[in-house]
Amino acid sequence: MSKLTRRKFIARTGTGLAAFQATNTSRGRATPARAAPARKFYAILSLGRIGFSGTFEQSVDLARKYGFEGVDPDAGFFARLSDADLKRLLDDLASKNLEFGAAGLPVEFRKDEAAFSQDLKKLPAAAKALERAGVWRVSTWVLPSSNNLTYLQNFRTHACRLRECARVLADHGQRLGLEYVAPRTFWRGERHPFVHTLSEMKELLVAIGTDNLGIQLDSWHWYNAEETASDLRTLRGSDVMTVDLNDAPRLPLDQQADDRRELPASTGVIPVKEFLGALVEIGYDGPIQAEPFNARLRSLPLEQAVASTAEAVRKAFEEAGLT
Repeated sequence: MSKLTRRKFIARTGTGLAAFQATNTSRGRATPARAAPARKFYAILSLGRIGFSGTFEQSVDLARKYGFEGVDPDAGFFARLSDADLKRLLDDLASKNLEFGAAGLPVEFRKDEAAFSQDLKKLPAAAKALERAGVWRVSTWVLPSSNNLTYLQNFRTHACRLRECARVLADHGQRLGLEYVAPRTFWRGERHPFVHTLSEMKELLVAIGTDNLGIQLDSWHWYNAEETASDLRTLRGSDVMTVDLNDAPRLPLDQQADDRRELPASTGVIPVKEFLGALVEIGYDGPIQAEPFNARLRSLPLEQAVASTAEAVRKAFEEAGLT
């Protein structure tokens, strides 16, 4: 699938395609003397992350209508398609300049060994379905605490299980991004804190030891971990598999709850310019999506929620001075 140009999300979002055209800077067209920083990452619509469900076709239609540059992949849907139907689908996405985000890892590695083993057996089929569609980014998140396992026990368990997952994905040309979860209200709620910062996640990646690993970043967790742009600059763009973009309520850090977030650039609590600017600096070129876990957004009709999400991401890009 062809790469998107850096400006298309700004050029074609809102309620219809005209909303952002005032900020569009097409190639070959005269640009201001001080051009805005170039971005390589692309904004996707992730219905699940904004609290809705829908078919793959519905996601594509909404993404196109509201100016997004990509959609979540769906391994189950791809697996049901014939080679000819899949080719038609991929050609259609390419014609609409839509790319794939990261697929979720369909393995429950956080619970008991039986659940993990059962899911691991199914992973090759899911990975094959994603491979057929050209999807190579896969991601998941790591619980930041445990009542039963000490840090070291949990670390060893995660390294072992995620290594097995990563090896299966590697057989299908895929990379695995891992997300740390940072809010204090989450990891302080159990006896044994676990990985909840970027530096700790890097240590876990080293322990897993395969060469197809990376980070799933989230501005929400970056903020709650009290990290800065300097921390992000320790990464290469290729180290980042996918990025969630959010804002936070106006509350102290020790009161921030993981399931109560805000749409990007809606409160100004999370420094979006610093976050996105660092992603530009390191050359990140993958998907970015809103994941607000917001009750007000979920209460809206689907299309209104999608439109609000598109506007929020556009505003975040604009505040960061990005085209």
